Amino acid sequence: MTQRGFADFSSELTYGDLPADLLALLRRSFVDTMGVAAIGSTTQMSEIARRGALALFGTGAAGGARMLMDGRLASPAGAAMAGAFMVDSIDAHDGTTPNKGHAGSAVFPALLAVADAMRGNGQAVTGRDFATWLAVAYEVSYRVGQVQHATCPDYHTSGAWTAVGVATAVARMLGCDAEQIRHAAGIGEYHGPRSQMMRCIDFPTMLRDGVGWGAPSGVTAAYLAKEGFTGAPALTCEGDEATPFWAGLGTRWLTLEHTHYKLYPCCRWAHSSLDGVQHLMQANGLVHDDVERVEIRTFHYATRLAGHEPKTLDEFSYSIAFPVAAMIVRGTIGPAELTPETLNDPDILRISRATVLIDDAEMTARSVEKRWAEVALILRDGRRIQGEPRTPRGDADLPASDAEISAKFHLLADDVLGQPRAAEIEDLCGRFDTLDKDGFGRLLDLCLQTTA
Repeated sequence: MTQRGFADFSSELTYGDLPADLLALLRRSFVDTMGVAAIGSTTQMSEIARRGALALFGTGAAGGARMLMDGRLASPAGAAMAGAFMVDSIDAHDGTTPNKGHAGSAVFPALLAVADAMRGNGQAVTGRDFATWLAVAYEVSYRVGQVQHATCPDYHTSGAWTAVGVATAVARMLGCDAEQIRHAAGIGEYHGPRSQMMRCIDFPTMLRDGVGWGAPSGVTAAYLAKEGFTGAPALTCEGDEATPFWAGLGTRWLTLEHTHYKLYPCCRWAHSSLDGVQHLMQANGLVHDDVERVEIRTFHYATRLAGHEPKTLDEFSYSIAFPVAAMIVRGTIGPAELTPETLNDPDILRISRATVLIDDAEMTARSVEKRWAEVALILRDGRRIQGEPRTPRGDADLPASDAEISAKFHLLADDVLGQPRAAEIEDLCGRFDTLDKDGFGRLLDLCLQTTA
């Protein structure tokens, strides 16, 4: 790749360049992310973020953008911030295992905000346009994230690398040329949040995965570059150490290879354990009263989730013992488990307190590309039910079906949006790239209007 290859790719990519399977993935991510946004709009974290956006990010020359699932106007950066925090408030959005993080939670709120501002300024936006911009944002984000993990000493949140992907894609949306895109990426990289992920794992709060600042940082970077602000080069895009990670750009899509989907609203590192314990309970006809204690052998980062007695939704999201116990007691992890009442459930707490996490060096070594765990149940009658080592469903090699994604969407969205609105969102997201400007405008209205 030439030094400016990523910028040329981003400025020249067309809808016709997008493979059919990539378009199918983007449609699936659109549906999936809007379901998470719907239930995310009900959280305290999301409400605080929206109040902050309204207080600090008023509309200006760029025009107004409606906040996701809210309808009130902020600047494009403010709407991106509020939307990213909203999606991130429910840990159920798509992700990428090699980057140990998530792109869609930043990309969709940012690009939807800018698209809404463009529409408000009289610029037509079609589904084909939006698909092209999404492809740029995802692919650049994934590659930048891999460079960061390979070259930076700290484990940064997704906000650090999605800031660059968002900056690049929004610069394209604003009509920037390749040189301006280079500067947008450099600004986004420099000012994006290099926040420490393991701090939020060890001390869970509303900080989450950094996308709440990654998204507006990227949006701001693009608007600055459009006005002539300089910031190139982005070392994650153009530095010597970055070069190997950009090989095959435009022909090999990391977005296709590495996007996964969550079937449970909590940290992905817990999902192989959740799948494992669900299988053991069902296969052996067990109920929670049968279980004395649980042993989970897994990789190092997952053992740091801990969370035997979470007190908040943030602590629940970054825990493993409590969600596993909830799966044993209730057989599922869904909206009903994301309540204060669940956090005080005595049956779940009993099993959570009796769950032991074992840091396994061999699984840690294998968990760069895959997230491994092995669960054992020790029953009250003295039997030990041993599970097999496994990786989570939803990865490319163990994909969630379209029916599962649809069921998840409606589980999260129907009670918040009402079934008719949810069904129309699912329908339009599932074919968004075929929509003309009026059809895509309708989709924007459905996703951005209030849930009240």
